[in-house]
Amino acid sequence: MKIDRLIGILSVLLQEEKVTAPELAKTFEVSRRTINRDIEDLCRAGIPIYTAQGAGGGISIMEGYKMDRTILSSKDMQMIMAGLRSLDRVSGSPYYGRLREKLKSGSSDFVSGNESILIDLSSWNKDSLSSKIELIQDAIELGKSLRFQYYAPSGNTEREIEPYFLIFKWSSWYVYGYCLLRNDFRMFKLHRMTDIEHVRNFEKKRDVPMPDLSNDKVFPQKAKVKAVFDPSMKWHLIEEYGAESFIELSDGKLLFEHTYADDEGLLSWLLSLRDKVTVIEPESIRKQLLRIATELTEKYKEA
Repeated sequence: MKIDRLIGILSVLLQEEKVTAPELAKTFEVSRRTINRDIEDLCRAGIPIYTAQGAGGGISIMEGYKMDRTILSSKDMQMIMAGLRSLDRVSGSPYYGRLREKLKSGSSDFVSGNESILIDLSSWNKDSLSSKIELIQDAIELGKSLRFQYYAPSGNTEREIEPYFLIFKWSSWYVYGYCLLRNDFRMFKLHRMTDIEHVRNFEKKRDVPMPDLSNDKVFPQKAKVKAVFDPSMKWHLIEEYGAESFIELSDGKLLFEHTYADDEGLLSWLLSLRDKVTVIEPESIRKQLLRIATELTEKYKEA
């Protein structure tokens, strides 16, 4: 990611007397042109960097310059380190680990060795997820479209997108891009994608809107469910929806009311709770639960 690379380049320049653009390009695994743009961005940010052409030339930072510690405090650096550690757990590349080491070596005098925040963004299928993230990151950096098979409740389709953002939200990873099948911007869940491959170069000329990641936008509310839970499920409701999501009745049972986005998601959740919940309304959900229970009864009677 660009901000990580800019911090890494600055760290290298603070440690090295002089370095060349090809050396930086190799270290950060990007093109020389990308490094040149990064140096320009650092200069615009007020970092005193100068370059020298010819034999013995290179990129260096003004002698005596130090990073202003009022800008990055010890706590700030600890937060950066925690973020890089979390990305390292899902990345298929050693890049984030190397970047952490560079930042530590350049800031050892004001970065504590104690790790008070640990974040692990990996999942059960970490191995397949890491390769997907690396492939998508490369596509975004190189301006390559992606083709893949996508598996959704509505059916399976082959998609080709122009990718722009990798997103971690709702405990899952997504890629956001322009879908050539739908002719619109869409977000795709990485766990539902298979057979991902780079297809072709594309020019980043589109006016790309920032993805709206609000819950109401991605999961528009359909209706409200009202249900009574067994007292033993209090921990579950607090974990999922918070302590304000229910009222404790005189008999100890829990009256729960909440909006939901789709029937399938609600039904899956209710069925996972087995006999610990009784739906009061809507009637349509009660009927669907009865139908599913009847079908399951018949299925296992036959077995």
